Amino acid sequence: MVKIHTGMQHSIIWVAQPLCHPLSDPTMADKLRKAGYATHAVGKWHMGYYKKGCWPTNRGFDSFFGLLTGRGGFYTHKHYGGHPGLVDSKNWSGYDLRDNLEQVAQDYQGVYSTHLFTQKSQNIIRRHNRSKVSEQNMFRCLKLWSAFVMGKFPLFLYHSFQAVHYPLEVPPRYMEDFNYIADERRRTYAGMVKCMDEAVGNLTRTLKKTGLWNNTIIIFSSDNGANFNYGGSNWPLRGMKRSLWEGGIKSVGFIASPLLPKLVRGTVNNNLFHVTDWFPTLVRGVARGSLKGTHLDGHNLWKHLLNKKKTRGKDSWPRKEILHNIDPYSPIFSELPRWFSINFPAAIRYENWKLITSQIGNRSWVPPPESGENTIHSTDTPEKRVWLFDISEDPKEMNDLSLERTDITYFLLRRLGSYLRGSVPIRYPGPDIRANPSLHNGSFSDWIL
Repeated sequence: MVKIHTGMQHSIIWVAQPLCHPLSDPTMADKLRKAGYATHAVGKWHMGYYKKGCWPTNRGFDSFFGLLTGRGGFYTHKHYGGHPGLVDSKNWSGYDLRDNLEQVAQDYQGVYSTHLFTQKSQNIIRRHNRSKVSEQNMFRCLKLWSAFVMGKFPLFLYHSFQAVHYPLEVPPRYMEDFNYIADERRRTYAGMVKCMDEAVGNLTRTLKKTGLWNNTIIIFSSDNGANFNYGGSNWPLRGMKRSLWEGGIKSVGFIASPLLPKLVRGTVNNNLFHVTDWFPTLVRGVARGSLKGTHLDGHNLWKHLLNKKKTRGKDSWPRKEILHNIDPYSPIFSELPRWFSINFPAAIRYENWKLITSQIGNRSWVPPPESGENTIHSTDTPEKRVWLFDISEDPKEMNDLSLERTDITYFLLRRLGSYLRGSVPIRYPGPDIRANPSLHNGSFSDWIL
């Protein structure tokens, strides 16, 4: 679901915040597990951990190996810092690496997380190839004939790389090809990308060696734009992570599989696709699972992605609109406002049109240091509250049309008002001192039953 329907529209889940993805909402893993899949998660969770019910193994995954918080040292597996609203927490530090429920960070000191997570996923693939249908999974599969493949049950592996997130760390050998990059942050970042690329190759080779590749679908996706303060670049797009400009929200991905029709392989699809579309696309479109009991904002786009026509026109594409976000958060008022205001940070996309209101965050166009280009600073006044762009003609968001095309501007403002009226209250609880890792044997752990 989009964030306005989960209460998560204001911010991320911070350390020390008693918050997680709503327990009343089933996850993709919940649905795939019911459809007969073995479900495993490796890598970064960051969906809340304040109580055990929020942890991956209680959210549909058979196993979990990774970090519960949003970041950590790639070698130390320690998280530093707490909640921005809790001054004393800025000096917090604690281990954050779990093998299901057990803290195992000390066992893997000095092991680079991209390598470690890849090895764990490779082991899952190998074990799955050797396994037979267990009694439990046989029961899951009874209603899904397609779950039986060569006498085994299907596998859903969620592998969430920690790279290329801050802190910038990578084994030196991965930077050797990038000595021409003078900026150390960019050079390290490039090395982290190379290491991740190698990991994707290693996972693919493992699938092929185990004989699973011919019945596998790989989806590589991202959640936001880069942070150019830590080596990333969104150039020539505007803005960065934590903003609603294209540089903060636009990402690329790919689907790779021998199951794809030949005419689709190697093609580029530029139609609108939102992260919420993966849930129905994979659960219903790929796994033929049930969406009963879910309230989804996404579209099942599987058959459209497999369209064998070389041209997939936008007229036949189901998704026409994306609500990026509406954030009416106020530390003073807890209730949702009844009416939309252009003072709320918000953004919506309808076909080629994109409207932004009260944008926060960096508004500039920042090139990577090695490009030789200069930063283009925004000339917008601090009082400006509304922007309208034709993204198909102006992907860099340089030509504001809000006053020229008032018909589109007012149409999209009304759409934002409609979405606001259908949203749920923001869930953004204050920090809890009981989350201090010093109270949990030096580890970030649950603190509420």
